[in-house]
Amino acid sequence: MLRYTLRRLLLMIPVLIGVTFLIFLLQSFTPGDPASLVLGNDAEEEEKYEWREKYDLNDPLIVQYVKYMSRVVRGDFGVSYRTNKNVTLTILERWPTTFLVAVLSVSISVFLGMMLGIIAALNRNNWVDSFARFLGMLGVSMPNFWFALLLIMTFALKLKILPVSGFYGPEYWILPTASLGILGAAGLLRITRSSVLDCINADYVRTARSKGQKEGKIVMHHILRNALIPIVTSIGGYIAAALGGTIIMEQIFAISGLGKMMITAINTSDYPLLRGSVLLIATTTSVINLIVDLIYAQIDPRVKAAFKNSIKVRRLSEKAASASES
Repeated sequence: MLRYTLRRLLLMIPVLIGVTFLIFLLQSFTPGDPASLVLGNDAEEEEKYEWREKYDLNDPLIVQYVKYMSRVVRGDFGVSYRTNKNVTLTILERWPTTFLVAVLSVSISVFLGMMLGIIAALNRNNWVDSFARFLGMLGVSMPNFWFALLLIMTFALKLKILPVSGFYGPEYWILPTASLGILGAAGLLRITRSSVLDCINADYVRTARSKGQKEGKIVMHHILRNALIPIVTSIGGYIAAALGGTIIMEQIFAISGLGKMMITAINTSDYPLLRGSVLLIATTTSVINLIVDLIYAQIDPRVKAAFKNSIKVRRLSEKAASASES
C-alpha cells in the first residue's frame, strides 16, 4: 500500500497544476482591472502601469503562469493586492474556521444519514421507511441557503435561543453546521438505505441468521461492513462539497472564514488570494480522496488483495519480458 499511496501522491501534482492553470485561464476572461480597483479610477495610467508591472500583470498569460508556479514550488504564494499581506499567512488565519465548519457539518450528515438510512432499510416498505424516504427527498430538494434562512428565522429571530451571526463559540456553530449537515444527511440517508438493502438479503446474512446470531451483530458485522464502500465514497464527496458549501454559509452567518474571504477576493480581483484559496481546497479534496481509497482497503480485504495481485502480475510480466529479451 505504500507504493500505491506514493503513486497517488504523485498523481496529485498534475491535478493541482491543472487547477492552477484553469484559475489563470478564467482570470484572463474576468472583467475589471485590478490596478483600477486597488489604486482607484482617478489614478494616472502611469501609476496603473507601474502597479501592474510590479505584479507581472503586463506579461502574457503563459509568462505570468510560469512565474507564479516557479514561486509556488518555493512556497511563495505572493501577497494580496488589497491588503499587501502574505497570502499564505492570510489563508492560514481563515482556514481553521472553514475546516471546522466543514468537519462538523459532515459529522452531522454522517450520524443522521447513516442512522436513518439503516433504520429505513431494516423497516423496508412500512411507515418508518416511507417517512425516512420522504425526509430524504425533501432534504435533497431544498436549497441549503433557504434552509439556513429558515433556521435563522426560527431559532435566532423568533425563539431567540441561538445567535444569528458570528463564530465565537459552540453556540455560534449550531446554525451554520446544521444548515449544511442536515441537508447533507438527506442524500447520505438514501445512499445508506440503498446500500444496506443490497446486502440485507445476501447469502452470508441468511447464513448468520441460521446460526442464531443476534440481529444487532448481524447488522453491524455482516450487513453494515459490506455496505460501507459506497457510503465511504459518498462521505468523501460530502467533505469536499462541504468545503465549497461553507462559502455560502459564511456569507449568510457572517463567519470570517476562507469562503467569505474568497468572495471578497473575487469582488476585488485579488488574484493571488483567490489562487491560494482554491489551491488549498483542491489539495484538501485530493488528500481526502486518497484517504477514502486507503479506507477501502481496511473495510474490504478484497480491495487490498486486488492491489497486491496487480503488483504481482506486473512483476511477473516484467520478468517474462526481460527473459524474452535476453
